[in-house]
Amino acid sequence: MALTATDYKYIELDEQQVPFIAGTTMKVVELVEAQHAYGWSPEEIHLQHRYLSMGQIHSALAYYWDHQQALDADLERRFQHAETLRQEAGESALARKLRAQGLIQ
Repeated sequence: MALTATDYKYIELDEQQVPFIAGTTMKVVELVEAQHAYGWSPEEIHLQHRYLSMGQIHSALAYYWDHQQALDADLERRFQHAETLRQEAGESALARKLRAQGLIQ
């Protein structure tokens, strides 16, 4: 994969201009998604992803804040795709069973 350096020491862009944390396979948007989902501070992100340095984490967060509109649009696109897949999959067998037993509504 050919990567392009950015003004952010630990951020590289792939051929489709998707930002990755340098030396990893983690996309910036994935780190931000986890931070939003769990409310993690940079230190908590580091505890959950020990392979990332604090410099990599802060660089990814700085990249996000400087490119928030584009990355938020990517997060929304990902959410909508997941929601479409969830709706297409329908109710799970477990949910049907629990509903039939009156354990869930």
